[in-house]
Amino acid sequence: MASVLGTLEERETAARVRVEGLREEAARLAEVLEAAEIELDRRVIAREELVKALTASAAKTTAGTEAEEKAVLPLAPAPGSTVPPWREGLPVTVLAPDYQRILGVLEQQRSTGHGPLRAKEIAMELGLDAMPAKVEGLRPKARRLAERGWLLLEASGAFSAVRRTVAVPDGGSSSTTRTCALPPTASAAPRTLPCRRCA
Repeated sequence: MASVLGTLEERETAARVRVEGLREEAARLAEVLEAAEIELDRRVIAREELVKALTASAAKTTAGTEAEEKAVLPLAPAPGSTVPPWREGLPVTVLAPDYQRILGVLEQQRSTGHGPLRAKEIAMELGLDAMPAKVEGLRPKARRLAERGWLLLEASGAFSAVRRTVAVPDGGSSSTTRTCALPPTASAAPRTLPCRRCA
C-alpha cells in the first residue's frame, strides 16, 4: 500500500512540474508574440509612410492641387489594413472588426460611467479566456489604437474610450513632427502616458 501511495505521489509531482513548465513556456511565447506583432506593425507603418510620401510627391508634380494631395480613407477596412490616425469625423468602420470590438467595449464602459479597463478585463468583456496568450494577443491591438488616437492609455496601463487627434507629417516634409492634442477634460483627469509614436 505504501509503495502504491509513493508511486502516486511521484506521478503527482511529475505532473505538477510539467504544468509549471508549460505555464512558463506559455508566458514566454506570449512575450515573443507581442514583440513580433510590434515589429510587424512598425514595418507596415514604415511601408505606408513611404507610399504616402511617394503619392504626395507624384500628386505635386502632376496636379499640384490640394484636393489631389489629400489621402482619401476607405469607409471599410481593406484586408490587412492597419489602424489609421484618428481625426474628427472619421468613422470606426475604417478599423478592422477586432479593433471595432475593443472600441465598442470601452465605449460601453464610458457610457455607463465606468472607468478604464486593463487588457485582461477587455478580453473578459469580449468573452475571451483570461489566459496570458489571449490577453497578450489583445494588448498590442489596444496599444495600437492608443498610439493612433482612438483610445487613451492611462498611466496605470488601463485603456479608456477617449479620442485625441494625432497629427501625422505629410509626405513632402521630413521635418514635421507628430504631436498629440488631447481634448479638454476635467481637472481631475488622470495623468496619461505619452503616445509611443509621438515620443
